[in-house]
Amino acid sequence: MSQKIHDILTNSRKQLTGHGIGVAVLDTGCFPHEDLKDRITAFHDLVGRRTSPYDDNGHGTHVCGIIAGNGCAAGGRHRGIAPGCHLIPVKVLDRRGGGCASDVLAGLRWIRENRERCRIRIVNISIGSFSRRNMGENSALVRGVNEAWDAGLIVVVAAGNMGPGRGTITTPGISRKVITVGCSDDDHEVTVMGSRMIDYSGRGPTGSCICKPDIVAPGASVVSCSNKAGRYASKSGTSMSTPYVSGALALLLEKRPDLTNRDVKLLLRERAVDLGLPRNQQGWGLLNLPSLLQDES
Repeated sequence: MSQKIHDILTNSRKQLTGHGIGVAVLDTGCFPHEDLKDRITAFHDLVGRRTSPYDDNGHGTHVCGIIAGNGCAAGGRHRGIAPGCHLIPVKVLDRRGGGCASDVLAGLRWIRENRERCRIRIVNISIGSFSRRNMGENSALVRGVNEAWDAGLIVVVAAGNMGPGRGTITTPGISRKVITVGCSDDDHEVTVMGSRMIDYSGRGPTGSCICKPDIVAPGASVVSCSNKAGRYASKSGTSMSTPYVSGALALLLEKRPDLTNRDVKLLLRERAVDLGLPRNQQGWGLLNLPSLLQDES
């Protein structure tokens, strides 16, 4: 996390930490890093069927750290957006970061069934598929995230790293209901999944001519928790932009717990910063956390 972004977040949060808000994270799991372990309140493993939190890849831990890391292993330096919220990691991807749609759907079903017990308000999905086969708006994955949204959950999904061409939003980010997040700083050349990339953030429109993404947030060279004790790592991509938004929404819900997912989506649209980029690149614009947390006039 750059110092400038850190300062903006620190100044805008004031006393908000996301306390009481549960964020479910469908990913590779979560290592019980010092910055996170006291707030991993439940864990569900659809890959190895283990009961204790773990992450044999590191991607999920990094995502969780952006949402909720408290920075204690780094003297507070690498804090996440909402260091007081609690996490519910759902492991649906293996050690290589691969997985199948059936596990993601089972994870979404588990979240719906356990949302009250685990106090889940937000679902973060920093994964997606770009297969052209069976991945349209009527696909099982899109139906799955739509069911979660219709149940009242706030579903935040990555736009994917297949840009900059048109129609490169990954599934299930093509859903017209969920909040799809692109990367605001993908003009910086970075390493994503071992490859040097630039202008990679997925662009709309979707196959159904829906403008996507909905909003963009920083995702280049973000430092967050690794799956080793006391260690941090730098990663890039829309996978990192997505938990920025999830963390911001945890702060918002702590302040205004009565908001519905539709209310939240409207507020994001109203308070985003227009970057002057095409609608199918920036969505409504850049996540504006200070404005998002401002009292209504």
